[in-house]
Amino acid sequence: MPVGIEAWITQIPPITRAWLGLSVLTSLAVQCQIVTPLQLYYNPKAAFVNMQAWRAIINFFYFGPISLDYVFHMFFFMRYSRMLEESSFANKKADYFWLLFLASVMLLGLSPLFNLPFLSSPLAFVPIYIWSRRHPSTPISLFGLITITAPYLPVALVAFSWVLNGTWKAAAGDLVGCAVGHVLWFMNDVWTRELVGGHTFFSEAPDRVKRLFGDE
Repeated sequence: MPVGIEAWITQIPPITRAWLGLSVLTSLAVQCQIVTPLQLYYNPKAAFVNMQAWRAIINFFYFGPISLDYVFHMFFFMRYSRMLEESSFANKKADYFWLLFLASVMLLGLSPLFNLPFLSSPLAFVPIYIWSRRHPSTPISLFGLITITAPYLPVALVAFSWVLNGTWKAAAGDLVGCAVGHVLWFMNDVWTRELVGGHTFFSEAPDRVKRLFGDE
């Protein structure tokens, strides 16, 4: 069994694997009461005025207490982040990291407007949304109950999150993630292809980031 688990982990592309590993470790640290959610949530004043800079980073790795909602978000983020990294960003670790970095910066800016102390779920919906737009004709079976095409996947997952939590407020972060995903999809695919005709700040990582990941 350990060999099988190790093989499965090593097959996950590096950026998704690192994100998954840090998320699991963060949840375990909270579950074991090593840290508390109050030490992790994002607050602009605490992060940038009170010099608690870790809040601007660690909140992206905490998906909440271990529950059905936790499993739901972790499963779909890992599945579609992996599929996006293996397809559109194969051998482009720096570009995928840059995409998630830009999404994170946008979410940090939007967080106070929507009262989102944890941004892991919104960030998880960014690769889900972008993958769905890049594979518009792919059929997807949801829990073996219904079959939809990929562009409807984010909407279906947001609706499921709402049903799971019983309130639209719980799905607000997922909706914000979809909005950020749409902006980045537009800037990467539509703007770059149809209006610019080449790479832009949004579609390709800077050379310094590429050197960091050895992609040059």
